[in-house]
Amino acid sequence: MEKLKKIIEKTRPAKIIAVGDKVSENIIKSGVLPDVTIVDSKIMRKPVAPLKFEAEKTFNVSNPAGTLTKEACQAIDEAVNLTSRVKVQVNGEEDLLTLAAVLSAPNGSLVVYGQPKKGIVVVSVNEDSKKKFKDIVDRMECDDSKG
Repeated sequence: MEKLKKIIEKTRPAKIIAVGDKVSENIIKSGVLPDVTIVDSKIMRKPVAPLKFEAEKTFNVSNPAGTLTKEACQAIDEAVNLTSRVKVQVNGEEDLLTLAAVLSAPNGSLVVYGQPKKGIVVVSVNEDSKKKFKDIVDRMECDDSKG
C-alpha cells in the first residue's frame, strides 16, 4: 500500500478504480478512497461480508464467472464518468471486470486489482494499456446472451 500511495502522489491520477474486495479493503484502510470500487463480496471465491464504505451511488449488476456482461460493462462505463464516489456491486464475479475498467477509465487513471498470494497490480491507463486490454477482450469468446 505504501508503494501505491507513492504512485498516487507522483502521478495524481484522473481516477482510481479498485477491482476486488481484498484490494479495495486494503486501499480504503490505508486512507486512499477509490473513485470507483468494483466488488463481489468474495475473496478467493469464498463469500465475505460486504465491504462497507461511503459511496454516493451504487450499481448492482450481474456478471457470472468467466464473463463480461454488457450490463456490468455499461455500469462501469457510467461509474467512471461520474464525479462522485461509486460502488459497483457484482452478483457473480468481478475478476474480468478489470478489463472493462481499463477500457472505460479516462487516460491518466489507475486501475488496481489483486493478484492472489502475490500482492496488487497497478495499471496506468493510457492509449497503450487500452489497446492491450482491448486486444484481450477482442480475443475472448463473446456471449451476448448474458446481458
